[in-house]
Amino acid sequence: MYPEDLKYTKDHEWIRVSGETGRVGITRYAQEQLGDIVFVELPEVGQSFTKGQQFGSIESVKAVSDLYCPLSGDVVEVNFGLIEKPESVNKDPHDAWMIIVKLANVEELSSLLDVNGYTDLIS
Repeated sequence: MYPEDLKYTKDHEWIRVSGETGRVGITRYAQEQLGDIVFVELPEVGQSFTKGQQFGSIESVKAVSDLYCPLSGDVVEVNFGLIEKPESVNKDPHDAWMIIVKLANVEELSSLLDVNGYTDLIS
């Protein structure tokens, strides 16, 4: 249910690191808690964020939640398709990435949870 190649935050974001970049999204657990997603607010390409800083928000029929950057870096790509079709997050939240970040400090990766740590957190 939770991909092993991802790292997870306690705030229910995931990141898939490949080289010097990381794709960021929300976990299935977060999506299930939110329910049907109706709106996603994402940053502009070029914006910089520190680990744990809010980079956007996601709105469902139930609530609005902030999105937090799992690692420090600069946004190099934004999934604008989610702005037009936010419901894509409902279908497969581990595939519906939101931003790609060029990592500023790969060392921060060690502070995130692996799949076992994350599943323990939500159990």
